[in-house]
Amino acid sequence: MSSRGGPPGHWGRRAKAIVCSLLCAAAVALLVPSPAQAAPGPPDAPEWWFDTWHVPSLWATGADGRGLTVAVVDTGVQADIPELAGRVLPGADFIGNGTDGRTDFDGETFSHGTAMASIIAARAGAFGIQGLAPGSKILPIALPLTGVIRNGTPTRGATAKSVRYAVDHGAKIISMSLGGIRIQSEDSDPCPQDLQDAVIYALNKGALVIAASGNSGDQGNPVEEPGVCLGVVSVGSVNSALTVSSFSSRHPYLTVTAPGDTIPTLNRDPGRAFLGGGTSQATAMTSAAIALVWSKYPKESNRQILSRLLSTVTDRGPKGRDDAYGLGVINPEAAMKSTATATTPNPVFDAARPLIDLANLKPATPPTKAAAGNPTAPLGDVSVGTVGSILSARLLAYAISSMVLILLALVLLVFGLRRVAPRPL
Repeated sequence: MSSRGGPPGHWGRRAKAIVCSLLCAAAVALLVPSPAQAAPGPPDAPEWWFDTWHVPSLWATGADGRGLTVAVVDTGVQADIPELAGRVLPGADFIGNGTDGRTDFDGETFSHGTAMASIIAARAGAFGIQGLAPGSKILPIALPLTGVIRNGTPTRGATAKSVRYAVDHGAKIISMSLGGIRIQSEDSDPCPQDLQDAVIYALNKGALVIAASGNSGDQGNPVEEPGVCLGVVSVGSVNSALTVSSFSSRHPYLTVTAPGDTIPTLNRDPGRAFLGGGTSQATAMTSAAIALVWSKYPKESNRQILSRLLSTVTDRGPKGRDDAYGLGVINPEAAMKSTATATTPNPVFDAARPLIDLANLKPATPPTKAAAGNPTAPLGDVSVGTVGSILSARLLAYAISSMVLILLALVLLVFGLRRVAPRPL
């Protein structure tokens, strides 16, 4: 005697078909990426500079930062997130927590040091975020940042020591996405002597120092170090239209500008990504761009590599150098085609030339690790712009929709099995 609604097994076959369809839909929701886009990164915040500079074509030539070590002087770098695994070397901890720099102590939502490292060297992961120079290695140096740098404070001394440590441990590029407003008297130099000496030491050893110009362009525009120091490549920020960002500091010492607006970055916690803007991001971008160029011409000097970058900038604003754009917006694609030589005019090196010629500086002494468990120094203004979560809502929506489909499939499966259960005659 058959059941109503069809012959025995009819609902079982239908339930199985529905379950199969719904499970397939759930798999699609979880696994199929969003529509293809030229630039990598999240669909709602792609890494637009990849298109601007045709980055994949640069990588195809072998110029991906390989052979270069970039020191990230910051809050530490979380080395165990998947996108940075194998790319972060043991470094130093000047905060006093007894680590080797491979822990990010920025406990807020941004994770500043990890974010900067991701701009430079991350491999594509769940969010699609890729570093500009994924062949490079990161040397993390955790620094106690206090926001305001005063004469004689430990923070200022740590900044100088971090530069020397980076040089003595193989870094050719020292990326400092930080800035401090120095309280100084009218007769004092804008850059403290120990920090200026450390920068010249780096140049003499064949390295380059890159630093943020500051995020106070619309808030008083104060002078900040280490960006103001002679021999430093001071970096401002532009958006995807290559227009200078409102927050980017304007200064006579500004060297160049780089992408620093609407930049997706990774967090120290796996599975989290954020969208932000600041001259910090622009500094990391410039450091990565230099790594690209240097990996193309590994035998060239630090001066010649920088000349390649400075001689091929995209001029914006008033013709020539100005306080908002510096010399212009960097263009690593053009820098690789530059004909710059060792004698090409180089404003950064030329300004520091008297110091470079007279420098007679001693090698740095590696820091002594403090006992583990010391409290973290307070984190202050490290040139971070606005930060907001991205992709969290998108991933949450995917997860919820997939769970709903799976639960519905299970309900239908149970219902179908009950309908086809044998009935007593």
